[in-house]
Amino acid sequence: MSATNLITVSPSPHSYGKDSVSKIMYRVIWALIPAFAVSLIFFGLGALIVTATAIVSCVLFEYLISKYLMKTKPVIWDGSAILTGLLLAFNVPSNLPVWIIIIGSLVAIGIGKMSFGGLGKNPFNPALVGRVFLLISFPVQMTSWPQALGSRWAYLDAATGATPLGIIKEGLNNGESFSDLIGQIPEYSQLLLGNMGGSLGEVSFLALILGGLYLLWKKVITWHIPGSILLTVIVFTGIMWMINPDQNADPMFHLLAGGMMLGAVFMATDMVTSPMTAKGQIIFGVGIGILTCLIRIFGAYPEGMSFAILIMNALVPLIDKYVKPKRFGEVKKNG
Repeated sequence: MSATNLITVSPSPHSYGKDSVSKIMYRVIWALIPAFAVSLIFFGLGALIVTATAIVSCVLFEYLISKYLMKTKPVIWDGSAILTGLLLAFNVPSNLPVWIIIIGSLVAIGIGKMSFGGLGKNPFNPALVGRVFLLISFPVQMTSWPQALGSRWAYLDAATGATPLGIIKEGLNNGESFSDLIGQIPEYSQLLLGNMGGSLGEVSFLALILGGLYLLWKKVITWHIPGSILLTVIVFTGIMWMINPDQNADPMFHLLAGGMMLGAVFMATDMVTSPMTAKGQIIFGVGIGILTCLIRIFGAYPEGMSFAILIMNALVPLIDKYVKPKRFGEVKKNG
């Protein structure tokens, strides 16, 4: 056989498109700009300091670890480290001290990402690894929430208060009814806009929806994960609310309060740490929704999105193994 008749075999991928890692990362960053703008309006200087510190420290740690520990060429401008820093900032209070943010960035990049080999190899969302580490290590600072539209030019000494989820959780645990507690939290219209305490990037439902629609339009994400998460939460909390409305918040409250939208649209949809198939993504999203509801309603923490995503991240290899498309040319065995 002549050399011209030989078949050339090469490893996957075998299809190429115009998208790249850098384009995808920066599209997600652009999608987060509306939420960042809202955080500046409601939290002011603190939001700017926390976000800048997280981004700079994540980029710096990725550069140093790549160059001096892994002995590889640093690739810091592909947007992945910037996005990790931005998402980490979005998951912490706007009055968090700089030194704690730097520790969180080191954990996110050094443990959550680079210890597994870098971009594309990490099983867990790096920003959530950093966030949960800080929540466990510094619970007081991580649950000290500046009030929206409070002292916007203040940083560490900003006036603080409880989040809507925290108010409802504490009140229900003390035997109060949801109808009695509803007057202590902002109206739903205010929750929609972001006028509430919480992590600086999670407060505005509308801004996060706007960013999510942009990602859907650019086909960076699909509806499967966020849709299955939100639908599961609506069904689960709706059933609990109908059973006992005095001891359970309604579904709309659960959608508007806390990190529900940030987690469903921007954290759970991370391509590296989510399933590859549409069916697997739906299972993944349903699992996140159920775990979030269980933690919020029955657990000690008022918020459960971060823990739910990390738990389901660990199950992604199992989901991919048992929910995979039929191989081309595969013959079904009889009997």
